[in-house]
Amino acid sequence: MIISTKGKNALKLMLDLAVYDNGEMIRLKDIARRQNISEKYLEQIVSGLHRAALVNSVRGKNGGYALKYLPGEYTVGQILKAVEGDLTPTDCYGENGSPCKNKDTCVSYRLWGRLNLAVNGVLEEITLADLLDWQKEMTESEYYI
Repeated sequence: MIISTKGKNALKLMLDLAVYDNGEMIRLKDIARRQNISEKYLEQIVSGLHRAALVNSVRGKNGGYALKYLPGEYTVGQILKAVEGDLTPTDCYGENGSPCKNKDTCVSYRLWGRLNLAVNGVLEEITLADLLDWQKEMTESEYYI
């Protein structure tokens, strides 16, 4: 399983919405500039996040995007699944995969199941609030002369 650039940028977009939340809508143009990501590409990503009901959007002059919930109410797994789909390690194991005809006798099937539990366990345990805290720790620990 490889998290694509789309998934990584979805996390950046959601983190940006959390960091710059001041009660007003945030323009995609501003996120694109801060994150150095194409605005067109962010439009594709935010579309998936909006379909998954993870962000609010408003059109027009004062429009933009905002988190629908508090950062602690989002898991990294939830965000990634909104843009990546199923995050299982193989196509024979996941909810959207091909049903494995040999799962009762296949040692690898058991391995993929354990790997799936481990990876998704981490992704569902870490929240957007955790990422926000980590971001704050990183910027506070920078030392300037």
